[in-house]
Amino acid sequence: MSGGAATWARRNLFRTPLDAVATVVFGALGAWVLYKTVTFVFVTGRWQIIEDNLRLLMYGRFPTVHVPRLAVTVIALAAWAGVLAGIVRARQLDTGRVEVVRSRRRRVVDLADRFWIPAVVCLLLLLLTGTAGPWLTAAGAVVAGVVGRLIGPFFGRRSLTGKRVLIVLVLAAVPPALFFYVVDAVEVGEWGGFMMNLFLASVSIVLCFPLGILLALGRRSSLPLVRVVSTVYIELIRGAPLFVLLLLANVALGFFVPSSMTPSTATRAIIVYTLFTAAYMAEIVRGGLQSVPRGQYEAAKALGLSPVRQTALIVLPQALRNVIPAQIGQLISLFKDTALAALAMGMFELLEVSRVITSQGEFRGQGLLGETLAFAGLLFWTVSYTMSRESQRLEKKLGVGTR
Repeated sequence: MSGGAATWARRNLFRTPLDAVATVVFGALGAWVLYKTVTFVFVTGRWQIIEDNLRLLMYGRFPTVHVPRLAVTVIALAAWAGVLAGIVRARQLDTGRVEVVRSRRRRVVDLADRFWIPAVVCLLLLLLTGTAGPWLTAAGAVVAGVVGRLIGPFFGRRSLTGKRVLIVLVLAAVPPALFFYVVDAVEVGEWGGFMMNLFLASVSIVLCFPLGILLALGRRSSLPLVRVVSTVYIELIRGAPLFVLLLLANVALGFFVPSSMTPSTATRAIIVYTLFTAAYMAEIVRGGLQSVPRGQYEAAKALGLSPVRQTALIVLPQALRNVIPAQIGQLISLFKDTALAALAMGMFELLEVSRVITSQGEFRGQGLLGETLAFAGLLFWTVSYTMSRESQRLEKKLGVGTR
C-alpha cells in the first residue's frame, strides 16, 4: 500500500479502535454479500427461464403481430425526447445559463456517465433476445434520439418565439398520439409485463404532479371552502393504505357505478395512483411554499404583479426547486407501487409475470422464483436509480441546498 493510500485509510477507516472494528466487520459483511451475489449471477443462477420468457416479462400478452407498433412508438419517443433535449439546450444557451459550449467529446462522456447503467441493462436484454427485431428497434431509437437532438435547437431559437405555443402543443400531443396509435390495435387490458408498469407510472406521474400543486395551493388558500375541501381530501387519502384503495377501485366500484360506465382496470389503477400520490405531493409542495422567504412575496407585490402571477412566476418556481429531492422520492415510490396492481387488481404486470412463469411445465418445481424476482428487481432498480441520478443532476444545476 502506498503512503497516500495508507494515510487515507488511517484517517478514514482506522482513525479510532471503534472505526477499525466497524471497518473490519462491515468490510467482511460487504465482501460476503458481494461474493454471494457474484456466485448467484454467474455460477448458480439458472437464467434460462428469463431468456425463454423475456417477451412475457417485457410486454406480457401483447400480440406478436402488433409488436411493430411498439417498435415505432419507442423510436418516435426517442426522437421526441431528443427534440426536447435540443430545445432545452438552445434555451439555456440563449439565456446564458450555459457559459461555454462544451466539446462534443465532453458531452458524449457526460451522457455516458449519466446513462451507462440503463444502457448496460438494455444491452443485457438485447443479448437475451433471439431475433433481430429488438436490435433494430434499439438502433432506430438511438439514431432517432440523435437526429432529434440535432434538430431540437432549431425549434428553441428566439426567432421562433411567436410560434412557441404551436411548438409546445405539437410536442405535448406526441405521447397521447402514440398511445392511441398502440391502443387502436391492442387494448390496454391486453398489455402486460414491464411495459404495463412503465405505462401506469408515466401516466400517473404526469397527472398527479399538477393535481398535487393545485391541492397545495388550495390548502393555503384564503377561501375557506377551497381550503377545507383541499385539507379534507389530503388527510383522507393520506390516511388510507394504497392497497386498500386499489382493492376498492377493483371490487367496490361496481356497487356505485353501472357496469356500462365502469372504466377499465388500467384506468381505475391510474386514477387511484394519481389521487393517492397527488395527496402526498401536495404536502411536499406545501412544505416548499413555506420555505420561500416572506420577502419574496413582498418583492412580487412591489413589482405590481397580480396574485396569480406572483405565485406562478415568483413563489411556485422557488418552492418546487426547494423540494426536488422529496418530489422525486415520491415519484420513485409511485413507480415501485405499480407492482401492487397485480395483487390488488389482477393486472398482468412484471411482478405477476415473474411469479406465473415459474409454474410453466418445464420450470415447475425447480425453485426459480429467486431468478425471476432478481430480474424484476433489476429492472425496477434501474429505472429508480436513473430517476434518482437525474434528480441529483437537476439539484446541482439549480443549486438546491446552496445560497
